[in-house]
Amino acid sequence: MKQCQLLDCADYVSERVTTAELTEDTYITTDSMLPNKAGISRAGNLPPMSAVCAFKRGDILLSNIRPYFKKIWLAEFNGGCSADVLVLRTKPGYDNKYIKSCLSQDIFFEYTMRGSTGSKMPRGDENHIKLFPISDFELAYQQKVGDFLYTIDTKIAANNRANIEAEQLAKLLYDYWFVQFNFPDTNGQPYKTSGGELVYNHDLTRETPTNWGAETLKEWIDEDKGGDWGEEAPSGNNTYKVTCIRGADFPALSECVSPDAPIRYILEKNKAETLAVGDLIIEISGGSPSQSTGRICYINHGTLKRFSTAIITSNFCKAISLKKPQLTYNFYLEWQRLYNAGVFFNYEGKTTGLKNFLFDIFINSHKIINPPDNLVEKFYKTVSPLFETIQQNALEAQELAKLRDWILPMLMNGQVKVK
Repeated sequence: MKQCQLLDCADYVSERVTTAELTEDTYITTDSMLPNKAGISRAGNLPPMSAVCAFKRGDILLSNIRPYFKKIWLAEFNGGCSADVLVLRTKPGYDNKYIKSCLSQDIFFEYTMRGSTGSKMPRGDENHIKLFPISDFELAYQQKVGDFLYTIDTKIAANNRANIEAEQLAKLLYDYWFVQFNFPDTNGQPYKTSGGELVYNHDLTRETPTNWGAETLKEWIDEDKGGDWGEEAPSGNNTYKVTCIRGADFPALSECVSPDAPIRYILEKNKAETLAVGDLIIEISGGSPSQSTGRICYINHGTLKRFSTAIITSNFCKAISLKKPQLTYNFYLEWQRLYNAGVFFNYEGKTTGLKNFLFDIFINSHKIINPPDNLVEKFYKTVSPLFETIQQNALEAQELAKLRDWILPMLMNGQVKVK
């Protein structure tokens, strides 16, 4: 089979675009690129510099920091990107979808890691990357292969967009019902805007609906489950096989990304620490200067279906169960609201360079509104289908990604043909 190198097929792009021409939707960073070839998410903010690298629709974007995260995207619009993102533009005679598929192979990311520099945060070497071998098919066949694989990627991306919209809808409903207090009243009308009575709550230092109390988050929690890293292989009494969820796996649990959580072996007696429907996982160690500790994810029926084993948290996370399972999404969405507001930066300690979330101090001091049970039940029934759909979409995308990654190398070496 005829072979060429990436440098024969594509060039690095060095064009610039001013930051003033960009929005948070058209600016791509290595952080906004999703792992495991799952596309992109919205950037949190624009960069301080006046200009960044430009890309055009159809260009190939590669995150060049920690290549083992396998972040790659075929641009769907014109925009700009951070310096840690490489932009490739295919040359005449080569199909961009095909070249993107060649670079989506696991062997490409392994190849990039072999030429990377730096141990804590490895960076790919651009000259090394240019020498990656490419199967040099005729253009017409490249287009067939590229279109076939792009169809799979498009479906995965559609599922991811649907998940983002579903979670945004849940957040909107939570805010409308429990922050603005426009939950449906007995007549089905928005409570506050329809003249519902509000009284001043001294614990929350704001007005709340009549007869709504406030209590600490601690009072919502029934028990917590400790993490267990176990052993890499069965050893002694460590024979119970589990998948261990780390902080790094949190994004994959809510996005259409295959969780890359490791398989571990724990003591049989620690089975009780495995996660169940209604549990919430909170990251208690980690973070960065711009990212606080305290990220959260939920476990529902759909989450459990995505794993072939029981799941457990690592030692850097804490799992909790609530006294009222119907409060699961109230807790999750309120916690997300506080996290996004940067509240948890105020509850961090530091040991040996690692930030630790002061979980016990926070849950014992932070008070939350306590809505009536009938409204909690109504909200739970309203948003539960959204969160189950999110996990179903993620599972479907996970299976599609497995299919793509299984067939991809066979298409590249000619073992399988597209007609």
